[in-house]
Amino acid sequence: MKKNGWMLLLFIVLGLLTGALVQRWLKQVPGLSFLTDTTTVNWSPAADLYVVSYDLTIRLELSILSILGLVAAIWLYRKM
Repeated sequence: MKKNGWMLLLFIVLGLLTGALVQRWLKQVPGLSFLTDTTTVNWSPAADLYVVSYDLTIRLELSILSILGLVAAIWLYRKM
């Protein structure tokens, strides 16, 4: 299989989603609250150019488990 940037992006997104799903499943376990606490990162660029205007908002909710999923996905991509 040929490695390229789109495949890496797919692995990164799937790793983040996998970590987020595990985080949701473990949210009910009180002893693992340090793994399931999230931090929100917001980025919202906007421009008004009189002819064209745009407003884009990207919000990431990161937890330790989603970061671990990201690291595992990058590791799997490199082993491919």
